[in-house]
Amino acid sequence: MHRASVKIASVQRPIPDKLFYKIGEVSRIAEIEPYVLRYWETEFPFLKPRKNKSGQRVYVKKDLELILEIRRLLYQERYTIEGVRKRFGESPAVIRHIHPEFRDKAAENLSADKILNRVKQRLREILIQIK
Repeated sequence: MHRASVKIASVQRPIPDKLFYKIGEVSRIAEIEPYVLRYWETEFPFLKPRKNKSGQRVYVKKDLELILEIRRLLYQERYTIEGVRKRFGESPAVIRHIHPEFRDKAAENLSADKILNRVKQRLREILIQIK
């Protein structure tokens, strides 16, 4: 039997300099089917393109850059969906680009992750002292 292989381009296409991109344009640039982009919106709270008056998704350049990074992490670096969520959740640089309605939630998650890491570190130190 012949297996279909997924070909991932190693050379990134230049992003056209535009104010807005429709889902078809983003799909072609990122080499991802539109249904995958819609699915990613459900999985990644920081990826929320605006919609125009007719309900079409309207992406800005920052959205497109996020999509290309998500694609790279999933397909080239072999991250899981959860891994990508964690990766972006731990990055303050990404929080600046999150739409305002999700910014506070992302900041809360970042703080919770830092607190959890500090607690883990302190528990490791106590365990070493007990031994």
